[in-house]
Amino acid sequence: MALTILTVVFTVGLLIGVPVVFAIGISAVATTLYEGLPVAVVFQKMTNGMQVFTFLAIPFFIFAGELMLIGGIADRIVDFAKALLGHVKGGLGMSNVIACTLFGGVSGSPVADVSAMGGVLIPAMKKEGYDADYAVNVTTHAALVGALMPTSHNIIIYVLACGSIVSVTSMILAGLIPALILMVCNLSAAYYVARKRNYPSGTFPGWREVGVTFAAAAPGLFVVVIIVTGILTGVCTATEAASIAVLYALLLTTLFYRSLTWPQFVKALAHTVKKTGIVLALIGVSANFGYWIARYKIAEMTGAALATISEEPWMIFLMINIILFLLGTFLDMAPTLLVCTPIFLPIAMNYGMHPTQFGIMILLNCALGLNTPPVGTTQFIGCAIGEISVEAVMKSILPFYLALTATMFAVTFIPGLSMTLPNLFGN
Repeated sequence: MALTILTVVFTVGLLIGVPVVFAIGISAVATTLYEGLPVAVVFQKMTNGMQVFTFLAIPFFIFAGELMLIGGIADRIVDFAKALLGHVKGGLGMSNVIACTLFGGVSGSPVADVSAMGGVLIPAMKKEGYDADYAVNVTTHAALVGALMPTSHNIIIYVLACGSIVSVTSMILAGLIPALILMVCNLSAAYYVARKRNYPSGTFPGWREVGVTFAAAAPGLFVVVIIVTGILTGVCTATEAASIAVLYALLLTTLFYRSLTWPQFVKALAHTVKKTGIVLALIGVSANFGYWIARYKIAEMTGAALATISEEPWMIFLMINIILFLLGTFLDMAPTLLVCTPIFLPIAMNYGMHPTQFGIMILLNCALGLNTPPVGTTQFIGCAIGEISVEAVMKSILPFYLALTATMFAVTFIPGLSMTLPNLFGN
């Protein structure tokens, strides 16, 4: 009965439009009360769930991304990408993919990536004769690479959702090759549609212009090198690397680019506080929710149910992907990681999947959910910028969906794509 209460209250909350954090929290409180425990237990578990040193990396990564977002790095990355690929068929679309990928490495957030790059590139593409649905699809799918990049705070959330059985370093390394593959797949989809629709080609400005624009963008992109190098060499932890990234972003935007004003700094700080509060609230209520998941052995029950369909590992992984995709269309990235990891990670491990590989797989599933209604956060932002309906964008989304799902299934069924670098560096 308690398990029914937990599930039904959570599901009904989502269906009637209750914010996810409250749906999770209310279901946990209802279950706690049914079990005859005092409500104070809920707050104790919430507090314990948030009191983890590694969580400090989350506000630092968010703050660094916000500073880069308003500090002018986006425009410089766009200039470099246009100089590099603007001359090929549908070059502005392919430049969009490169720019979103690079900025995703700086911001670590698909939503921030769409907001920054979409605000610049979607109107520019429409002005150059590209259809709005193409501009939106290219931008929203290319931005999803940010979920796999070293600055992604969702990597931190997954590490803690899985009980820290994998390291942040391992996850950062594991995401690099899939991020590159996703970028190539997005480039292929963008080029295919551009050729099919006969979009225009630009003129190549010359390698000197490519070098000049890269030199302007390189200081902002260097934050990724700082984080990866610092962690791999053991000079700093992930949390310390995130704080260094904030300091570097401040120095870069105030002294080098001279683009950060005091009102913009306050705005970045306010956005960071708001986003951090949301994430920590989710982590707190999910810690309580996770306790009941473990107590009622939901992972074991789910695994047994899947085993009645098939015991072949590839089929189990396929079913997990399908379930995660369906859930991801209703949940945002952070709650999906926090709710689904304790359930599906033990099942995947029982069938031979490494938790690091599973982490990249679930991140890609969450990214797919960001572009799928009814939640579809990045897609709604892209459509708002492009002034086009979600329905119109969905009609031409298939090539870009295929690019993302191809990457997701490659990571699922080819362990080496996500495990080579962690194994190489002993993580």
